[in-house]
Amino acid sequence: MDHQRAKAIKQAPDLIKVTYQGEPVYIQQIDEQNGTAQVYALEDPANQQDVPIDQLQES
Repeated sequence: MDHQRAKAIKQAPDLIKVTYQGEPVYIQQIDEQNGTAQVYALEDPANQQDVPIDQLQES
């Protein structure tokens, strides 16, 4: 996924399904300069991580 799409998903009023390495995640923040997104697994909101935006998949 590119950073523009990640930003659009983050700002969308409805929940859009996104996965990282096959796990459903929620995008919290986008860091365009570093090309990363702060996400957490929907099943484990306490486990936040920074991941490469290009490894996020819209499902």
